[in-house]
Amino acid sequence: MTLTIKQIPCLSDNYGYLVHDPKSGETISIDSPDANAILEALKTEGWALTQIWNTHHHFDHAGGNAQLVRETGCAVIAPAGEKGMIPGADRYVGGGDTVSLGAYMARVVDTPGHTLGHICYVFDAQHIVFVGDTVFSMGCGRVFEGTPAQMWDSLTALMALPDETMLYPAHEYTADNARFALTIEPDNADLLARVEAVAALRAAGRPTVPVSLALEKKTNPFLRAGGADAFARIRRQKDTF
Repeated sequence: MTLTIKQIPCLSDNYGYLVHDPKSGETISIDSPDANAILEALKTEGWALTQIWNTHHHFDHAGGNAQLVRETGCAVIAPAGEKGMIPGADRYVGGGDTVSLGAYMARVVDTPGHTLGHICYVFDAQHIVFVGDTVFSMGCGRVFEGTPAQMWDSLTALMALPDETMLYPAHEYTADNARFALTIEPDNADLLARVEAVAALRAAGRPTVPVSLALEKKTNPFLRAGGADAFARIRRQKDTF
């Protein structure tokens, strides 16, 4: 048996993720964008929520914490850099710390930029990373609290993961990101193929994530920037796109 991941559409364009260990019976929620949607998914699967792992403090990521804690008694793990900002936090973690789901271990990576305390959760053995709002398919998070240099360093840290790693972003932004990416690399054959694939997925009402790091390295203009200055320039262009 291995981990089971259930992807839950939430709010207008968020994704919640339930990660379940069949052996221990434990289940974690990556962030809490919509408590009712998460509770309904738990009921459908017959799973008991034991933990929430928050990536950052924004309401569409931590806004469901209080209700989920109240209704399930789950524990809340939150970024050390955002103490006092995450409802119900029981434990704070940062880069180099580990968290566990049954016998499975995830490594915490600091990814400041979108917020100063943003973190990602990497299941190294399973080649899975929950990236919150740090990176999206063909895009990245807006730099609200940090600096472009911090965000570039965060993306660089994620790019150091094995190419087969599957990225689980928190939003369905891919179609919009694709339109922008084409303005940066209109002749990128891999990007053109990805744009067609995304259009087909969305037309069928299917999600465009998770996505492999290998594909993102070929098609994501932010990962392909090559340095902090170029990244900052592309990010500014996207902010007004």
